[in-house]
Amino acid sequence: MTINKYYLDLTGLKCPVPVLKISRKYKEIKVGDIINVKCDDPKSENDINELCKSINIKLIEKKQDKNCLSFKLKKI
Repeated sequence: MTINKYYLDLTGLKCPVPVLKISRKYKEIKVGDIINVKCDDPKSENDINELCKSINIKLIEKKQDKNCLSFKLKKI
C-alpha cells in the first residue's frame, strides 16, 4: 500500500479557515495518507485538536518554531 503525503501551507489564514481546508483535504485522501500542515494562527492548535477528535484523523506530530506550528496528521 502506498502512503501519500500532502502539504498544506495555511500560514496567514485565521481560524476557522485552516480547519476547513484540512477537513476538505481529509475527504480527498485515502486511509493511511499523511497531511503535513503549517500554520501561524495560535488558535489553530486547539481547533486542530478538536478536529482530530471529531473525524478519523490522528495527530502524529506537533512542532512549534518561532511563530509557526507544524502538524503531521494521518487519516485512520
